[in-house]
Amino acid sequence: MIFKSKLTNVGTSIFAVMTEMANQYNAINLSQGFPDFDVNPQLIELVNQNMKKSFNQYAPMPGVFDLRKTISDKILNLHNRFYNPESEITIAAGATQALYTAISVLVFPGDEVIMFEPVYDSYAPSVIANGGKPVFIKLDHKNFSIPWDEVEKRISEKTKAIILNSPHNPTGKIIVQEDLIRLENILKNNDIFLISDEVYEHIVFDSKRHISVCESEILTKKSFVISSFGKTFHTTGWKIGYCAAPENLTKEFRKLHQFVVFAVNTPIQYAYSEYLKNPDNYLLVSSFYQQKRDYFRDRIKNSKFRIMETEGTYFQLLDYSAISDKNDIEFSEYLTKEIGVAVIPLSPFYISQYQSKIIRICFAKRDEILDKASEKLMKV
Repeated sequence: MIFKSKLTNVGTSIFAVMTEMANQYNAINLSQGFPDFDVNPQLIELVNQNMKKSFNQYAPMPGVFDLRKTISDKILNLHNRFYNPESEITIAAGATQALYTAISVLVFPGDEVIMFEPVYDSYAPSVIANGGKPVFIKLDHKNFSIPWDEVEKRISEKTKAIILNSPHNPTGKIIVQEDLIRLENILKNNDIFLISDEVYEHIVFDSKRHISVCESEILTKKSFVISSFGKTFHTTGWKIGYCAAPENLTKEFRKLHQFVVFAVNTPIQYAYSEYLKNPDNYLLVSSFYQQKRDYFRDRIKNSKFRIMETEGTYFQLLDYSAISDKNDIEFSEYLTKEIGVAVIPLSPFYISQYQSKIIRICFAKRDEILDKASEKLMKV
């Protein structure tokens, strides 16, 4: 039987590969990006309470209204932008589903979508599956800033959208006000849209602030702003996120959303809606993860790794160029098999050829795990 694949060059993700290797060699797994500590018992109890209240059937297709209203209030308080909870906010089955749906809304065969390398692994396959062409632009190799002059050069009559990710996985870079201004100038006089992946919005360090594209009047009109609760509340397995967009874009988003997933977990939506009403539950997350970042960095500061700057997310990049001539995949395999710490190489985040001596670790782990991993890394 002849079967033609839409994703001929897509294989097993590096995350699955490294986790399997970690299990095989009994290594400490700092590769996959999820916490290993418990969810707040209050949130667990809220889910349980809402199950007992019989909120166990389909939620409304756009999501539980109270949750959409609470998200609307949060965005207004943090970014001074009002999204109508009735017509401009949709609850999704995680940010990945929201991203795929937004891409599917915009991309037709032959359309081009600009994205920045190192790039999160779901963007390009989603564009390709919809018949589009990813256009890759490398972030500056020194500080991972966006080369806006290059972006302007790569815009063409086929450009349909730009995908932005801040705070950025895997680099931890965040956009600044100047980035918004440059983006406004690029997009204000054309029909190019913006998909903004802001899932780490509540994990920003050193008194810096997450800047959302919805703070711009120009960009808001052209943007799908996507986030999730998994990163913020240590609930990555619950897979609930949301998309905020103007009514005309949300209308198209929901047309596809209803046939991709229709409705999202009902009792958890009710639980989140109540939990979000206490702003401390998300505003204090940055300080929690900064403590984790600083704890880990302090324990490897005298190692041979060069600790790179991370402004957000729960990932830390380490430059090992003073340690080994191995490429990053070989070095990651060495750390996993011989040292006992599983990490992620940076090169799989690049589609075009790029070779760096940089690895990514996840510090969203219990202190005792970070202690054990640091002790092993200090010996490298």
